[in-house]
Amino acid sequence: MQSEFNDPLWRTVLSGAQMLFVAFGALVLMPLITGLDPNVALFTAGLGTLLFQLVTGRQVPVFLASSFAFITPIILAKGQFGLAETMGGVMAAGFVYTFLGLAVKIKGTGFIDRLLPPVVIGPVVISIGLAMAPIAANMAMGKAGDGAELIPYRTAILISMSALLTTLVVAVFGRGMLRLVPIIAGVLVGFGMAQLLGVTDFSKVASAPWLALPHFTAPAFNLQAILFIVPVALAPAIEHIGGVIAVGSVTGRDYLRTPGLHRTLLGDGLATTAAGLFGGPPNTTYAEVTGAVMLTRNYNPKIMTWAAVFAVSLAFIGKFGALLQSIPVPVMGGILCLLFGSIAAVGLNTLIRHQVDLGQPRNLVIVSVTLVFGIGGVLIGTGTGAGDFGLKGIALCAIVAIALNLLLPKAQA
Repeated sequence: MQSEFNDPLWRTVLSGAQMLFVAFGALVLMPLITGLDPNVALFTAGLGTLLFQLVTGRQVPVFLASSFAFITPIILAKGQFGLAETMGGVMAAGFVYTFLGLAVKIKGTGFIDRLLPPVVIGPVVISIGLAMAPIAANMAMGKAGDGAELIPYRTAILISMSALLTTLVVAVFGRGMLRLVPIIAGVLVGFGMAQLLGVTDFSKVASAPWLALPHFTAPAFNLQAILFIVPVALAPAIEHIGGVIAVGSVTGRDYLRTPGLHRTLLGDGLATTAAGLFGGPPNTTYAEVTGAVMLTRNYNPKIMTWAAVFAVSLAFIGKFGALLQSIPVPVMGGILCLLFGSIAAVGLNTLIRHQVDLGQPRNLVIVSVTLVFGIGGVLIGTGTGAGDFGLKGIALCAIVAIALNLLLPKAQA
């Protein structure tokens, strides 16, 4: 298959750098929000993409990086169980992809359609976006996750709104490659505004070494942490399937058949498990990169190899990671006001596009209960003490949505 791609090496390398640039904003934003090391995220994104290519025979031009579906679970799990235990949960989430890939191999793709129809996917994805909305609002107002003020409100709002305005203007009115990097544009303008207002601090950048190992974290395995994070993997699994179908429509190939959905799911699972092994965020396919593939009409999977190599290389530049961590909170908060809302809109569009009839009591029950459980903070478990176990948020609503879909009788035709 690769013989059809005869681009010169320099062009392939340049295209790889371009693809990483497109993915870069979202790639590092997720670890910055959750308190993970962005250099580790770069390393695991590159490693994950290379593992994906190995499993799929380097046939699919996709880039894997930080999944936003895991933001809230990782933040909560870190506070409740610790970083090492959270990474153990991330590794286990990777095994969910592997199991789904095995089930697809045995049962066919219809298995996924029955387990995760639009009436399940839609409200779970909506919950992912809206459950994270308070995080975005607090950050935009210069507050930490617990509400403590980090930057005065008026200063924070000026910074966050400049970043938000830039992001949405570039996303809506940008042309060509510019339209694919609204997050980077928002970060640059927000960073500039923060510098003008005197809230940036480059002391850590100055003291950081040029070359340094990323701060890898070995996983630890805690059953409660695993059960807390694993159910969330169902949502990005659907995102992965959609991403593979999307890039297939762009390139004119059926990747669900060759190399097969079971292989792409396995590749994604190995990438996420590897991320947890080193202390990075879970991986998923990036729609931004698919958009860049469509725009440039460069379908050569080798460009993703070079994007992965560049990501791994950047991970070892200490000053680069310190610079990323110096981005003020309101800059990220402003961008997240758009990003988290966009995630919810994707879930809403899933219900609309598949014409899910909420006039049917069965569908109304599934959507309603899923949304309240996902956004409202319902806890189901043994209690609320430090040693008690419980499921809440995205993990709980994903399980509830699947259970209701399997148990409730379908409407008679």
